[in-house]
Amino acid sequence: MPKVGPSQMTKKAEKPADAPLRAADRIRASASELFYREGIRAVGVDEVVDRAGVTKPSLYRSFASKDDLAAAYLRDYDLSFWENFERPGGKAYSNARDHVLAYVSQLSSRAVAKGYRGCGLSNAAVEYPSRDNPARQVAEAHKKVFRKRLRELAAAMGARQPNVLGDALLLLIEGIYVTGQQSEDGPAQSALAAAKLLIDASVKAG
Repeated sequence: MPKVGPSQMTKKAEKPADAPLRAADRIRASASELFYREGIRAVGVDEVVDRAGVTKPSLYRSFASKDDLAAAYLRDYDLSFWENFERPGGKAYSNARDHVLAYVSQLSSRAVAKGYRGCGLSNAAVEYPSRDNPARQVAEAHKKVFRKRLRELAAAMGARQPNVLGDALLLLIEGIYVTGQQSEDGPAQSALAAAKLLIDASVKAG
């Protein structure tokens, strides 16, 4: 009988603990795809586990309920959003105006592409009106931070009323999220020009 080394013993000991993590990752990935494309309420737990190739007990070992799974999906979405927003197209911008315009440009291009479903966090806020819902709470927290960030960027641009410009940019971006789902040749194609007009009208002369 061959001797088992310490490294082999470690691998054998780790395997059972690793398996639930892999199942949870598959569940999160499947839920992310389905929830974004179809909407959270429209997707049942059976559909998620079928897509992930796991069982219901596997799902409920990682997530206490569908609401908790939805909240996890939105937390993942939030992380992805900030990576994209702070580095549009994978590039960092030291100039606040260039930063915002780069994001709006990238977003407007996505919004006129086939299959665009807007912002998952905005969609969740519409789907779940109750503020006690875990998914709604993640969405609301995100929007508060995003509003603050846009106001900070507006101030860095030298806007006369940075809070107003920040809110105007947020309204524009939320408009892109919604109208981009309605038509591939809709108003989102004018978003970059509109953002430039908003900023230029708000920034101090000279």
